[in-house]
Amino acid sequence: MRDNECTKIVGTNVILVPYRKKHVERYHEWMKSEELRYFTGSEILTLAEEYQMQKRWHQDQDKCTFIILDKSIFTETENEIEAMVGDTNLFFNEPDQPNTAEVEIMIADVTFRRRKRGWEAIILMLLYGVNKLNVTKYIAKIKFDNEKSINMFEKLKFQKVQKSQVFQEYTFEKVINKNWIDWLYSEATINITTYEEHDKEREKEKENNPAHNL
Repeated sequence: MRDNECTKIVGTNVILVPYRKKHVERYHEWMKSEELRYFTGSEILTLAEEYQMQKRWHQDQDKCTFIILDKSIFTETENEIEAMVGDTNLFFNEPDQPNTAEVEIMIADVTFRRRKRGWEAIILMLLYGVNKLNVTKYIAKIKFDNEKSINMFEKLKFQKVQKSQVFQEYTFEKVINKNWIDWLYSEATINITTYEEHDKEREKEKENNPAHNL
């Protein structure tokens, strides 16, 4: 989605950045995992096909994709590739319901699972969809045996509304209301900014804290 091309979503422990060409090789390495392909419903692609997919997703207005960075690694290295831990997506698949989005989350780097990175990243994405993309209802489709994701979306107050034996998945949904949005804000700190603004803030931090650069 071109609309989020320069956006950075900054939280306490993660930063969400738009999926760009420079991220593709690392992403491609992740998707060699049979487990990740199974739980995300993805097919194995060649590297060339992965580059084509990234380009198409960047251009499509019905897809919004962010790469999840570990904030501490990025702050230390200033290298997005080294800081990559997963991704999160919004898909606008319902032409007759333009304000409904399907949401996905993947923590690909196993060392960052069970460390609340996925929890924070999904909340940032949900808030971004509400605030910037006018989402009024979310849908999540989760495999029957993906207990961790099922537990997470139930904790996010999504309701199970459908069961598909064909695809071996549940459909969860959440109709947005003010109380739920307030609850999301209580669970995470969010700053929706741009690359330029974020870089300026980091430079100010360095100037005000010279010891950080030693």
